[in-house]
Amino acid sequence: MAKIIPAVLSAASVAMFVAPRLASSAVVPGDVSSSIHAAEHEFNMGNYSQAIRTLQSAVSQSPSNAEACYWLGRSYYEMRDYDNAIAQAEKSVALDAKNSLYHDWLGRAYGGKADRDHSFFLARKVKKEFEEAVRLDPSNISARRDLEGYCIDAPWIVGGSKDEANAQVTAIAAIDPVAGHLARAEFDRDALKKDDLAESEYRQVLAARPRQDEPYFEVAQFFAEKNKPSDIEAAIAEARGVSPNDPRLEFYQAVAWVLAGAEFGRAEEYLKSYLASTPDRSDWPSHAQAREWLGRLYEAEGKPGEAAEQYRAALQLDPGMKEPRERLQQLEKTSH
Repeated sequence: MAKIIPAVLSAASVAMFVAPRLASSAVVPGDVSSSIHAAEHEFNMGNYSQAIRTLQSAVSQSPSNAEACYWLGRSYYEMRDYDNAIAQAEKSVALDAKNSLYHDWLGRAYGGKADRDHSFFLARKVKKEFEEAVRLDPSNISARRDLEGYCIDAPWIVGGSKDEANAQVTAIAAIDPVAGHLARAEFDRDALKKDDLAESEYRQVLAARPRQDEPYFEVAQFFAEKNKPSDIEAAIAEARGVSPNDPRLEFYQAVAWVLAGAEFGRAEEYLKSYLASTPDRSDWPSHAQAREWLGRLYEAEGKPGEAAEQYRAALQLDPGMKEPRERLQQLEKTSH
């Protein structure tokens, strides 16, 4: 079964990790509101287990608080505990059925479990929630990108449709031109398999010079996948002007250096710093990716043992990664 939700970095470009705080449909006692605020801080720091404990206390005090259930579901989602993420996201939707954001994240939770379990039954639920999120708020670009990605990736038997994906691209472009270029690039790359058209769209994003950082990181990710270090650096130079302290700048700078065969010492430092100082979060380059790039760096330095160690660490974090698995297999072949 094909992957039915957009890749992490695609979702990252359209949905800020810190979603806007939305009022729940219930009256929130002051202490519960404070607990939710504290949990959001813990969540943003990557302390998902602590956020869950704080939110469980909030929910026990106010079981009808949709916002607490939403954040609890988000926290479980970051820990890849999709069963609990679904349970809490379903509660948030039941409590505030007209909230587009809640439906979008319920769809993502269903998607995580559907991918893991290869479940067609759950896949149908994913599309239904994304469609409902769009219906409730047609300006919700994040939900439209999720629906686009679903329609591209899913088999037709569970609602995959390139025509429907293209319709989302058109709608997104009418709302926001930069988001439209990103959506069109995803369609060109993943639906049409035409990287040259996708690259043209990404270059138009750079030319537009948006005042948000997320578009630049989506562009940087594309050029990283296409082994174009100078274009990665062009993207992060623009991102630096918007968010000079974002840890992703060093991650992508390190990737650019590895691809260019330059500054290996600094690239190693940046990647290790990224692993040590950032939470492993669904909308940023994963720690598994950072391990993979460390492996590629060590491989370029002629250190096959260290490279293999990093590839194994990447696969332990994300067993589905193709590149480190193939590179590890090649190293193991040559070592015998």
